[in-house]
Amino acid sequence: MLESQKKEQIRMKKTDQPLLVGLLVILGLVVLVAAVFPRFIYRSQEQQTLSQELYEEVLYRHPLTGMALNEAMDLPQVFAVMIDNHSDAWPPAGIDQAFLVIEAPVEAGMSRMEAFFTQEVEIEKIGPVRSARPYFLDWANEFDAQYVHVGGSNEALDLIASGDTFDMNQYWWGQYFWRSTNRYAPHNVYTSSDYLNEFYTVRAEAGVVPTRLYDLWEFKNPSPSGSEGLGLHIDFLPPVYVVDWVYNTETNQYERSQYLDPHLVESGAQLTADNVALVLTDVSVIDAVGRRAIRTTGEGEGYVFQDGNVIEATWRKPSKSERLKFYDRETGEEIIMNAGKTWIEIVGDEEDVIIK
Repeated sequence: MLESQKKEQIRMKKTDQPLLVGLLVILGLVVLVAAVFPRFIYRSQEQQTLSQELYEEVLYRHPLTGMALNEAMDLPQVFAVMIDNHSDAWPPAGIDQAFLVIEAPVEAGMSRMEAFFTQEVEIEKIGPVRSARPYFLDWANEFDAQYVHVGGSNEALDLIASGDTFDMNQYWWGQYFWRSTNRYAPHNVYTSSDYLNEFYTVRAEAGVVPTRLYDLWEFKNPSPSGSEGLGLHIDFLPPVYVVDWVYNTETNQYERSQYLDPHLVESGAQLTADNVALVLTDVSVIDAVGRRAIRTTGEGEGYVFQDGNVIEATWRKPSKSERLKFYDRETGEEIIMNAGKTWIEIVGDEEDVIIK
């Protein structure tokens, strides 16, 4: 009996040997995978990060916003809309969807805005739309833009009549505008992206739209500084028409306030910008009403605020039809703008400005 048990134990040991070897092989593979797999994961993440960085470098950009695109885009049509900034016109609508806003003084020093939209953006309500001034024509014409307004000063209307501006005046094209019933004239005229595009189509079929030849800025991805950053205060017409731009470190954007309160649009959103540029130029009063003459061409001093930093700049606009650009005052190189939205503030006296 003992002998048979011994033989059985020997037989079982021989049978278990392949199983044991197999277990050892599997154990070895597990150890090997455990050692290699983290490296594999790390390399995959590293390669993915590298690929993403390279991908961001080669992405196409929107010609006017600098935002990343998957393919090249033709120059879009630009709509330049005059936006009322009288206190009776607050809050505005649609201006938060403009890729560029240029703010400049008008009568008595209060400000008015020229909001620039691209044709592919859908906006249900834009306004209140207000009247034209000569200097706003110069900024619209550098984009070969469709200039949208309600009447204007005599000088501005004479310039438009000369044929240099692709014009959409509510006086003649009222079917592309409407008046709101919850505000008093003249602060109640609105339009929409559908109307802007419809007007463009009608005029294109008539063969009277300009060829798009406008120049472009250079763009980069935002690069936050991590610091609290410098902001900007402007006295257009105190105490009501005062503007503050404050840098938000979390969003890397500049938030706009007016009359010491957040500047909101009808949707309740606060106006923001990825770049804020300041243009110092010659501004003079030309009549008893207080209308202004503003030098738009040539060059002058300015500042560009982005990523929490301020760059001392020189602005240049060689002619009325050429693009306004900004150059680093120290290096002479063109300033590369952050992708996104830009506000340009036009000021005649540096004493009305505080960089804080």
